[in-house]
Amino acid sequence: MSFLLASVMPVMARRSIQGKILAPTFAQITNKRVPNRSISAFVLNQRHKQCKLSPTFLKQPLYVSNKPGDTSSSFGAAYHASANQQIVARRNEINRQKRQARQKALDKDRERNLKLRNLFMEEKQNDSSSSSSHDSSSIPPMFAVKVVTCRTLRLELRMNGREKRGRMFVERPSIFSAMQNEGGEGEVEQRDDDASDDNEYACMSLKALKQTIHEFFRRLKKSTYILSASLPILDEDGNVLTSEEGDDDDQNINDNNSSLGMRRLETDEDVQNAFLQAEQFYQRHQEENESTSMKRPTLVIHVTKDPDAPPPPPPPPYLVGMPDPLTSPTMTMLSFYAFPPDEGISDPESTADQLKRLWRPFRALGRVYVAKEGVNAQMSVPTNVLSNFLQCCTVKPEEGGELSHVLGTYMENGINIDPIPVDMEEFQAKPAFKNLHIRVRSQIVADGFATPLDWQSAGYDMPPLEWHQKLKEAREANEKGVDNAPLPIVLDCRNDYETQVGKFELAEPLDTENFRDSWDVLKGRLKDVPKDAPVMTYCTGGIRCVKVNAYLTQEMGMTNVSRLAGGIISYDRTLNEQAPAEESMFKGVNYVFDSRMGRRITDDQLGTCYTCGSKTHLVSNCKNENCHRRMVQCENCVDSLLGTCSEGCKGRVVNAGMVPKRKGEATNNDVDETRQESDEVYTNVDDYSSGYSSSSPSLFRQIELNTAALLPSGAHMVSGAMQGSLLKMLASQTSGRVLEIGSFTGYATACFLEGAAIAGELGERKEAGIGGREGGPFVLSLERDRRALGIASAHIKAMSELGLDEDAAEEASKLADGPIVDFEGDSVSFTYKGIAGCEFLRVNDALATVEEMASSQSQLAPFDIAFVDADKTRLMDYVDALASNDRLLKKGGLIIVDNVLWKGLVLDANNNGYDSSDETSPTGSNEEKALLKKNRRARKLAMKMHQFNSEVVRDERVEVVMMPIRDGLSLIRKR
Repeated sequence: MSFLLASVMPVMARRSIQGKILAPTFAQITNKRVPNRSISAFVLNQRHKQCKLSPTFLKQPLYVSNKPGDTSSSFGAAYHASANQQIVARRNEINRQKRQARQKALDKDRERNLKLRNLFMEEKQNDSSSSSSHDSSSIPPMFAVKVVTCRTLRLELRMNGREKRGRMFVERPSIFSAMQNEGGEGEVEQRDDDASDDNEYACMSLKALKQTIHEFFRRLKKSTYILSASLPILDEDGNVLTSEEGDDDDQNINDNNSSLGMRRLETDEDVQNAFLQAEQFYQRHQEENESTSMKRPTLVIHVTKDPDAPPPPPPPPYLVGMPDPLTSPTMTMLSFYAFPPDEGISDPESTADQLKRLWRPFRALGRVYVAKEGVNAQMSVPTNVLSNFLQCCTVKPEEGGELSHVLGTYMENGINIDPIPVDMEEFQAKPAFKNLHIRVRSQIVADGFATPLDWQSAGYDMPPLEWHQKLKEAREANEKGVDNAPLPIVLDCRNDYETQVGKFELAEPLDTENFRDSWDVLKGRLKDVPKDAPVMTYCTGGIRCVKVNAYLTQEMGMTNVSRLAGGIISYDRTLNEQAPAEESMFKGVNYVFDSRMGRRITDDQLGTCYTCGSKTHLVSNCKNENCHRRMVQCENCVDSLLGTCSEGCKGRVVNAGMVPKRKGEATNNDVDETRQESDEVYTNVDDYSSGYSSSSPSLFRQIELNTAALLPSGAHMVSGAMQGSLLKMLASQTSGRVLEIGSFTGYATACFLEGAAIAGELGERKEAGIGGREGGPFVLSLERDRRALGIASAHIKAMSELGLDEDAAEEASKLADGPIVDFEGDSVSFTYKGIAGCEFLRVNDALATVEEMASSQSQLAPFDIAFVDADKTRLMDYVDALASNDRLLKKGGLIIVDNVLWKGLVLDANNNGYDSSDETSPTGSNEEKALLKKNRRARKLAMKMHQFNSEVVRDERVEVVMMPIRDGLSLIRKR
């Protein structure tokens, strides 16, 4: 059967291209009678399978009918569903390739760092047994490279302190010894088959050197620069001196000033010679100085702005003098659409990227669809930059514009702007849009046509005031019963839920659930109507009327067709601005496709409540996320059912905590009695759960306060009472051995240590001695940050000496009064209650340390629990290290991973991924940049977290339970 289906596809393709129906061919081959809808589903399913099996299939053109206006609803719907599916598949494939490339780069970087770390360890071992000889074999296996950027680049790229100057290490390849023996500088030609491998070293290739620099100084990727090298300047003890900030003269370096000992690095040979000279300098220095601080060959790399680089292009005129959009007191809602003629938009993907780039400075939000046929947008724009945004969309190329080929004059009736801006506080409380999503689709409005009609031929575009006058005259003629002139047929082209709450007088709604169902309704309504009868159509913003009128004129032959220019939005604005005294012919609410759900134009209540049947103007979606029914519902029912459509959905919402109960609301007598016993009234299940859990010791609360005072940017990272109590209980149910990866300020450490002591008491460990590395209740905590370690060790010191009550809290509170003392040394140990041991270990790379402990045959006894609150981009690597064997984590042990819900953003990562509009650096104030950078980082980390959650749950070595506590906690049991 699979072979049969595969053979059918080319035949189906040819028949589609010829404009014939697919059903007979398929029915003949399968000897079954198959309706058109099944054929469409079959085509869609086969396309989906081919997309999954072969990414190259994404490049193939779609099979389409060339019959103008082919309106087969099943074929058209399946065609566009298939087209959209291919677009999504293509985007997913591109994203997958990007992720693979990023992961490959990360793996390579990690491999390099591990290799350097091993080289450091080898150096230490060699130092302890080294002789006084200074031959080439005694040269350390790494170069130290000091990188200094010039003042121009520092200011232009706004580099931070670390990026202004820093140090990195570069591995020394073995070929360097041969190069030294052959005479050094002039003999650098590669002579063996491993030349390509040697060029991967930063000291062998200009490209590899730049890539290594970019790993440490990422902002340099955005600039054109020149590299120069010089030997280090040493003090009398052999320490490398670096010039003070501002002493680097760009012109001196660019002129290749030989008096400074600098030379340009323009070729691979230049790079090799520079490092060879650094090595020779190191050898001479070692020979001349018996005692020196210089431990390895060192080279100074100077990074300067290329004076010959072309200047950055001037900003477009619409951005010159533009105010800061973040200071706008209001947001303006707008919408527009465009149907460029001829071939439409040749490259929708590139156009979508262009729109993201050009609209980013305006801080615009909204939902935009781009297809070959045009653009459809509903947006919110800060009012203070509205004129700049309009200019961006309409300015001509000769005046600095870039969108005239897509928007400009092709936007029918310009841009529809809501007459009343939304106050910023109101908008932020209930935003119409939360982000700017620009999506590529096969159509900007799904109409079900397999091939588009001519959207330039769509009847008369009637201005709003003329429309208003026509309807007034028709209403008067209808009231008077005038028979000498036929009344126009006014068709509401919107869906049923839109017309239920608002429409024009005399209008007939099509009552469709989806726009693509309109064509059969139109055929039935107009089948007996003369071709020259006046037909007037309208919709929300005008775009659906373009398609309806194109169908009426081109497919049904209607000759007297007109549409409301700009739709209801334009009518409302025009009437308010130009004829405010006129009575609106539109009654009720204009439904809009954002979180507002509608703009009230008149006080008329035309809708019927879905629940009780009373008249209303409100439209909403059921708050039960598993239902989400769009409905018309009165205010009383919204209040009594908590925004849901039924008592059943209300119960689900209450039980799941989706909607908080109002204070004082009682659901039964038991709850009333409980509230009478307590002064506290809880408004959500999280607070309720905390209120009916055992309280935390005083010291734990003080650790939270100290963290907020000493490290305010990380106050949200503390585990907190609920999660801390769970960690303590889990530790108490084991033998009390816990490995903590990420100490921070010691809150979770204290919880684990308390649990370990309880385990020791239950296991009668008092007589067996204090727990430590070799066995017994013991908490080993790894941390990189010395400042956090200083705070954490002070907290555990107070705990080990004074316990958990007020005395310990008072002692810990003294931390906030004095300066923060960074942690010194490599480790420190404590004992709690004479039972449980605790050791803080300062590490550079926690993952490398964990992998080393898991692979070594040390005296370290295995742990019961491993708590991972470290680098979120390498969580799966931690799981691999802990699950690979039983040396570090016992069989049946727990791996606990924190922050697996990542502020709830994993839901967006799971559903739709993220818009790439944040990939480019923002413009504007420093605060704005910092906020956008923080949001972009949060979204990227949420995607990483979702990828980890997806991967670990499929890992057969473990079983996973994810708990929605705080920011999410995954309990991963090692099988």
